[in-house]
Amino acid sequence: MPNTEPMTQRVELATLRDRLAVDEVITDYAVAVDDGDWSLYRSLFTPDGRADYRSAGGIEGDAGSIAVWLAESLQLFSMRQHLIVNRRVRFGTLEQDTGDTARVQADYVNPMRFAADGEGSAAPDFVCGGRYAFGLLRTDDGWRLREVVVQEKWRRLPERTAPAVID
Repeated sequence: MPNTEPMTQRVELATLRDRLAVDEVITDYAVAVDDGDWSLYRSLFTPDGRADYRSAGGIEGDAGSIAVWLAESLQLFSMRQHLIVNRRVRFGTLEQDTGDTARVQADYVNPMRFAADGEGSAAPDFVCGGRYAFGLLRTDDGWRLREVVVQEKWRRLPERTAPAVID
């Protein structure tokens, strides 16, 4: 009986490397949005890659038009911090090659501070949360996003209190 242990170890190592590479793309996505690095954002997508932010009051479209929309709409916020957690990665097949695609389901919490509040306040003014569905494709340049769908589940604006009036 042939020893299949080295082959199994190679497959497990390749899967681990793919999981780390996919995780890096998801992390780069969050950093690009938070830092307003729209060149990086666009580079994370396949040429036909799309994103759908409609559940969060946004738009759906190709990565280039989404980057323009995000750059404009996120100017409202001086601080953004996407925390993407509970990442569930599943690899799929494309054209009979195992591991060419990946689906990632991940929850997010996104605190942001309005730019009008200035830099003095550290507390976020706006917090939302939900779930991302990422679709990735292995390309010659590595893993790239083919699809991003945001499913916002909740949002909160802290109550503002009126300044005290001194008589």
